[in-house]
Parts: sequence; structure tokens; C-alpha cells
Amino acid sequence: MSSYDNDLRLEEIVTGAQSGTWGDTTNVNLELIAEAFSYGTEAISGTTHDTIIADGVSDPGRSMYLKYTGSLSSACTISLLPNTVSKVWMIENATSGSQNIIISQGSGANVTIANGKTKVVYTDGAGSGAAVYDAFANLATGSTLTVGAGVAEDTKIVFDGNAQDFYIGLDDSVDDLIIGKGSVVGTTPAITIDENLNVAVAGTVDGRDLATDGTKLDGIEAGATTDMTNAEIRSAVEAASDSNVFTDADHTKLNGIAASATNVTNNNQLTNGAGYVTSSGVTSVATGTGLSGGTITSSGTISLSQDQRFSGSDVYVGNNDVFLHFEDNSS
Repeated sequence: MSSYDNDLRLEEIVTGAQSGTWGDTTNVNLELIAEAFSYGTEAISGTTHDTIIADGVSDPGRSMYLKYTGSLSSACTISLLPNTVSKVWMIENATSGSQNIIISQGSGANVTIANGKTKVVYTDGAGSGAAVYDAFANLATGSTLTVGAGVAEDTKIVFDGNAQDFYIGLDDSVDDLIIGKGSVVGTTPAITIDENLNVAVAGTVDGRDLATDGTKLDGIEAGATTDMTNAEIRSAVEAASDSNVFTDADHTKLNGIAASATNVTNNNQLTNGAGYVTSSGVTSVATGTGLSGGTITSSGTISLSQDQRFSGSDVYVGNNDVFLHFEDNSS
């Protein structure tokens, strides 16, 4: 009796069986081996589905590239059976409904394939505890990885996150390398580098707006420095045209001037500590100045509180019409 205990579920003829017909069985097996390198499709629905590689007959589940189609309203778990098959598949989730498919074989690990994506997986065929693994989960490439075929098309690498995707891609229409948010080149760009190596940044860098800060930097002359000494700053100010430096000596002079002092503008103005006194503005003389206090009018009298001395070569007391003249004859 034939058995099918192999990873492609080919018919294994027992010794002495199928005399005269074994050639037909062998031909079928050869066709099924070829099918294992082929492309197949399988429609699915619901939340679970079994892909069973049929024994000794053609089956899409045997194909190396397996495309799942159909309409889903929720994620679907697909079991690759029998659970003793150890095999490699390239599986595409081409279902409608924007749902994930979950590839499983037993109670071991499984692999989730998002809608519209393709993954290379392999099964370990360990029976009830069998597991499915992502073959490229830790993919290592050579020193050069080329993305694209040198034709007019956008190319990209997408980082598929749980909550947010990001991409690095070439916008071939404008020859720009773009790093952005999402999975479509050109949407929500963060950094753009054009063919002239000019860089545009959409957001801020470490909280700084480069365009605004760049405008500030443009206003600073070449060679400007922030480590100038006090002497260098003073020298620069003194060297400027129409510039004056306020010195400590100037400060001392200003400290010697009364807070309410004002400017004398003519010879008839005398400072008495209280403001301006004009030739017609004296009405009284305070005591303690050598004069007795009193009122000065056109007919008033000034009384001297003590002996006074007038000096000069010629001293006049009186007015222009009546006066006493004291003349110095010592010479």
C-alpha cells in the first residue's frame, strides 16, 4: 500500500506494487514536484481556514508562491497542513477588507501578514506543536543592496510599525530622496534631499526651526565671536564713529553735582541753592550770612549784623545819582 509521508505529499509505492502502472504514478509525482515550484491561489473567508496539501494530486497549497484571495471582515488564521510538512512558502495576502492573515501550523509560533503584503515563511513540521517562522526576520545582505530596476518608478523601503509607518524612498519624478511618515513616497515628508544635495526639513530639529535660526545666522557677520573681552568691546566702541565712552572719572564728576542742579544761562542768574535769583528777584536775606534778615525794597534798609569789609581799588555805595566813593590812594 502506498504512503505519502513526505513534505510534498507524493505517493511512495511499496516494493512490488503497481506492476505495469508504476510509471504513471512516477509521472504524477514528477508533476507534483514541479508544482511545488509554482504559483497557486486559494480563496478564503471567515476567521479560520485550513490549507491541506492533498496526497498525490495537484493542490494550490503545494505551490511555492501561494496567493490568498477572498473577502475578510476580520483577521483569518490559516493552518498549513498536514502539520508534519516542513516546507518554504512565499505567501501573499491579497484579500479584500484590509484584514491580516495569520499563518499557523500547530501550537507553536505563527506569522502575521498584513493586507497587501507578502512574506517568505517556513514550517518545521513538528506535529501538534508545529511552528511557522518568518524566513527574513533577521535577513542579512551583502555589502550592496539595490532597490529598483533603474527605470522610471518610485522605490522605497517601508518600516511597518504597529501604530505608524515610516519610509525612505526615491521620488523618481523629481529625483528626490525622501524620509517621511507613512508608506507612500511623497506623503508627509520629513527630510528631502534633491539631486544637488540641498536638504529641506519639514519639521524642527531638536526643537529648533532651522529656517528661522538660519535667518538669524545670516544676520551675523563672518568672524563674529561670543568670547570678546571687556577691553576688546571697549576698544571696538571707541573705534566707532561718533562714539563716546563713559569713564569712571566722568562718573565721579557727575556725583559732585547736586541732584536738582540746573544750567546757568546768563550773568544775571546766581545760584543760591534753591534755584535762579535774578537782579529783580531778591526779596529777603537770611540770617547767618553776615547780614541781618530783612526785606529789601526800593526804599528798604540793609542792616549789617557785624563789621563788614569791602575790598577793591574803588568802592561805590549808592546809586548812579547819589553815592559814596571810596578811593584807594595807597599807591
